Amino acid sequence: MSAVPKRKLTEAEYLVVERAAEFKSEFYDGEMFPLQGPGGPQGMAGASRQHCDLVSNLHFEIASRLRGTPCRTAVGDQRVRVDRTRIYTYPDLLIACGPRAFAPDDPDTLLNPQVVIEVLSPSTESYDRGGKFAHYQRLPSVREYVLVSQDRIRVERFVRQPDETWVLTTFDDPAGEFVLATVPVRVPLTDVYRDVELPDPPPR
Repeated sequence: MSAVPKRKLTEAEYLVVERAAEFKSEFYDGEMFPLQGPGGPQGMAGASRQHCDLVSNLHFEIASRLRGTPCRTAVGDQRVRVDRTRIYTYPDLLIACGPRAFAPDDPDTLLNPQVVIEVLSPSTESYDRGGKFAHYQRLPSVREYVLVSQDRIRVERFVRQPDETWVLTTFDDPAGEFVLATVPVRVPLTDVYRDVELPDPPPR
């Protein structure tokens, strides 16, 4: 006897469930992917202390440098939709500049982030580098995509070029800075990783 195929949710049904849920879920192709507990595309069962500290440091440092500019930050709870692929996702940190555009059918879903920052975890890294990055590349407003390691001092910045290619710059000098290309932000890596407990490097 063949299995009964699982009915896919509509976007409207997802949003109804999401507003009432105790924890966040991403949504793609009719399926919800919880960001807590088993089953998410990232297999994410809860953020580590290092992850939380990095997001907190980044938000504080970036938001303070953007004060007085037309850009503003949002952390974790800001839902984003990529119209061209119809994915709903929650970046660890984002920057939106100028007037923010929200979905006509859901005023809590942002449509035009300019910078998206994800803190890598062992269970999320392949998705953040692969599938998730591919979705964000289909969102024209996204001009920078940043990946932050939580097990070593390393920040990777991908910047969209006029020909739609992406150029990677890596920041890994502990005495250096992390610099964004499209907004006026420069942060010493010592401040990005302030009080973050990194594992001891392997012996040589």
